[in-house]
Amino acid sequence: MILEHALLHVDPALSEEFEKAFGTAKSIISAVPGFIRLHLSHCMESPQQYLLLVEWESLEAHTVGFRQSDGYQRWRELLHHFYDPFPVVEHYGTVVEEGSPT
Repeated sequence: MILEHALLHVDPALSEEFEKAFGTAKSIISAVPGFIRLHLSHCMESPQQYLLLVEWESLEAHTVGFRQSDGYQRWRELLHHFYDPFPVVEHYGTVVEEGSPT
């Protein structure tokens, strides 16, 4: 399993609009082969920050399967204009995992 991590900076005045757009966009990413699940969190201390975590079966499921898909173009149209600056996206492999999912 690969964990994608992206810290998203969104103007707090646009939070409601961003969250609505993300609600539409999540069906695009969830339809990609190799997608497992995602989690979007809003930072309580810094209202301009969101944390997006996406679990993928493999790195290629994200970098090729999603980013080279037609759906990715729609994802970009829905979401990318909210980000300032544009997020750095990084991928992590599990080293240790414990506990039950919530």
